[in-house]
Amino acid sequence: MINQWEEIIAFLHDGGIEIDNNQIESSIRPLALGRKNYLFAGSHNCAKRAAMFYSFFGTFKKHNVNPIDWLKHVLDNIADTKMSKLENLLPQSFKK
Repeated sequence: MINQWEEIIAFLHDGGIEIDNNQIESSIRPLALGRKNYLFAGSHNCAKRAAMFYSFFGTFKKHNVNPIDWLKHVLDNIADTKMSKLENLLPQSFKK
């Protein structure tokens, strides 16, 4: 503990640092539960697809984006989007 003392008391010097990580743990709890479900996905490919969906829905939730509105936006705009601008179609770039 002595070797880590500066890191341990860092929150005393900066009021913006949280003393615990409950907020982060709560936000990743659904992913941890999903990870247990991947064991029963049926195959490795199914587990990869399930993980992809969990990631997408986690991104929607984090950025307060409705998945159906986003998907409609993507389907309406993907044909006119240049390859170099595909990041504009990601959920975090979606404007309501």
